[in-house]
Amino acid sequence: MASPAPKIYSVAELVNRAHRCIEQNFNGVYVEGEVTNLRIVSSGHAYFTLRDAEALLPVAMWRSALARVRFQMQDGQRIRVFGRPGIYAAQGKFQLYAERAEPAGQGALLLALEQLKSRLAAEGLFARERKRPLPPWPRMIGVITSATGAAIHDIIKVARRRCPVRIVLAPAQVQGDDAAPSMIRALARLQAHPGIEVIILGRGGGASEDLRAFNDEALARAVVASSVPVVSAVGHEVDITICDLVADLRAATPSHAAELVVPDRDACQLLLRTLERRLGMATHRRLLNEQSRRERITHRLQAVARRIILAPRRRLAALLARLEAQHPRRRLDRDRKLLAALLARLQHQHPRHRLALARRRHAALLARLQHQHPRHRLALARRRLAAAALALQQHAAELSQPARLRLARAAGALHALSPLAVLERGYAVVTANGQVIRAAAQVEVGAELAIRLHAGTLRTRVLATE
Repeated sequence: MASPAPKIYSVAELVNRAHRCIEQNFNGVYVEGEVTNLRIVSSGHAYFTLRDAEALLPVAMWRSALARVRFQMQDGQRIRVFGRPGIYAAQGKFQLYAERAEPAGQGALLLALEQLKSRLAAEGLFARERKRPLPPWPRMIGVITSATGAAIHDIIKVARRRCPVRIVLAPAQVQGDDAAPSMIRALARLQAHPGIEVIILGRGGGASEDLRAFNDEALARAVVASSVPVVSAVGHEVDITICDLVADLRAATPSHAAELVVPDRDACQLLLRTLERRLGMATHRRLLNEQSRRERITHRLQAVARRIILAPRRRLAALLARLEAQHPRRRLDRDRKLLAALLARLQHQHPRHRLALARRRHAALLARLQHQHPRHRLALARRRLAAAALALQQHAAELSQPARLRLARAAGALHALSPLAVLERGYAVVTANGQVIRAAAQVEVGAELAIRLHAGTLRTRVLATE
């Protein structure tokens, strides 16, 4: 028999059939490997290759999937990719169409750490209300750290400087796979030790991977279950471990933890002196206030006592006054005074007394009558007139003498200046028509002139003038 003819596929048919076969067997897979040949084209799609020691796998990640990646991919980075395998028909190339990507190795540990944090937070182990306060003056401190590390030396140095205190070291591994169980056992030993009041759990600085033991769930739950407060002192500022979150207090370094746990004796002494001074001042003010209050109360009591005692005293004084007024001696004095007044009134009303009073009134009236008689009044007026005339004469003489002297002097001066006196010495006054002639030119020949002499006047006519 002749063999049947073989089925011949086109390239597209074979590639598509292989693609459908891959899709039917692999809906979605996780692939882990190292990134190589990473390219992000202008369209926003990423193309790279995942490789391991034995094979290579081309990967294509579209722009929408790349936008959801929360880290920056780089060559040489080990990542974990989720996607669908298939064949790109245009090139006949087998590749993985990636939908998600996350860091592998350390990235997986971070993911597990975040999941552990979320679970413990949901249980309330990170709640602030659960945290316990540290004892203010611990006498014994437990320390969990490496016996040969720098952390225990820093804690001892700070504790000695601040305040001497007993330190019990529970040595433990703080790095490596057995570190978490070692610290759990050390925590149990310290809790069983009598007198431990607070525990410092920590180590010095280091890389992030060196702190893996402090993110252990069993260690975190042991810290939460501790019967004494626990201070986490992991000397790494960037990363916060789970022990930092569940501990009662977090310190940046072991030295900082010692400062938080061990009180500063000098600062406390200064505070005590300040409080002592404030207490003294407050006590002094309180004493002054109490003294003032006591004085006010004393004054009030004295006022009340005076009011209570004063009324009986006043009543007693009134009774004594009434008693004194009713005494026989007082009554006798009043009766004597009344009798004297009655005797005086009686004597005043007696006829002899009244007659003597009438005689005195009669004598007074006679004296007044004589004083008012016209003869008496006329004689008195005459005497007053004579006295006034004499006084007037005296005053007139006193007043006229200076005037007479002034008049005599004025008369002498007037006589000296008088034209009559000049005429008396032989001079004459020549007038013409009532005008005094002082020059010959004032008259004409034949004019009639009047010449007044000391005694008489001459009438003459001018014969000539020179």
